[in-house]
Order: sequence, then structure tokens, then C-alpha cells
Amino acid sequence: MDTDELLWLDIAREIQALSQTGLHYATSHYDQGRYRRLQEISAEIISKKSELSYQGVVKIFDKQSGYATPKIDVRGAVFRDNKLLLVEEIVEKGWTLPGGWADVGDLPSQAVEREVFEESGYIVKAVRVIGIYDCNRIEPLELFHAYKIIFYCEIIGGDNKISEETSKVCFFGINEIPSQFSGKRIEQRHIDDAFSHYYEEQKNIHFD
Repeated sequence: MDTDELLWLDIAREIQALSQTGLHYATSHYDQGRYRRLQEISAEIISKKSELSYQGVVKIFDKQSGYATPKIDVRGAVFRDNKLLLVEEIVEKGWTLPGGWADVGDLPSQAVEREVFEESGYIVKAVRVIGIYDCNRIEPLELFHAYKIIFYCEIIGGDNKISEETSKVCFFGINEIPSQFSGKRIEQRHIDDAFSHYYEEQKNIHFD
């Protein structure tokens, strides 16, 4: 996306958040109608500035309710023999730290431990936080603001195993990291911070 499209996406995301929160609190039929119209405007902007269809965006928005807050993405940084665990996602054919959206009711540590196991086959223990990042996912989940929490995890069992979402599970040295990442699920700064914490246990937690 170019700068103009990103700006419009930011505007549309804010309009959607205002409309969702407004619908949650509105008691007047007229106010509810106005907030639904804001939701439609947001969907119209997104459909024109992306490859997503208007109806597809509306369906995603309709599933959201309550006070709008950022979503939480959890990722696990797992090391073995000085190498970092990455998984290749089937859909986008790119590499990422294993992880995904945290489910309602999860402890953050439980969420990342489950995601790592499901995507790589390794049983891990989350031992500390590497960083908390302000970042967003690629379509269709780019519609929502998201925070990413990356945990430093230690292997306690399991073995290399692909899943319905992953086609490869590999460990890479600091100079072996693939150039093709899976959308915006991870960025180079996440990889750099993971290795920094591997080599320096007392390193401060990064936060945006």
C-alpha cells in the first residue's frame, strides 16, 4: 500500500471504531442509524482502497460489538542451538514467528504456548516478554488496530510438526533469516529484538 492508501485506512479504521463504540452505547433509534451509516462509510472507504469487497468488509464489521479496543496478537520467540524458530504460513508463503490472535479467556502466556504448539509441534514455556508493539495485520485483519506481544519461550517437549496453517517449521541463525516474511505478522525489528533477548537475558522489554 502507498502512503495515501495507508492514510485512508487509518481514517476508515477510526471511523469504524467510533461507530462500533457508538452502537454499543446508543439507545436512540436515530443515533443507532447514524452510527450504522458511519460503519457503512468506513466499509466504503476500505473497499475502494483495498482488494476487499464492500459486503465482505460489512460482514466483518457486523461481527464486532462492544467498546472498540485493539486486538492482541501473540508470538513466540523460541531458540535452539543459537537459532530462532520460524514457521512458513501456507496462505501467504512467508515466514513468521509462530503465533496468532489471543482468544477471550486466555492468559497471554497460555495463548502463545498454545499457538506455538499448534503451528510448530513444539511444547514451550513462556518465560518473559520481549516486547509489546503497535502494529497491524495484513488483509482482511488489517481492518482493526492491533497490539503484538512477543514472548521469549523455552522448549520443554514436542517435535517439529507442520499444521493446517504452516507448511514448514525451521530454525534459522541470525544471518540465515529468510527475506520473505508473512505479511506484517513480523518485521525485522521483531527478529532483532528476539536475538537481542537471547544473547542478553536482562535486556529491557521493548514497548511502543
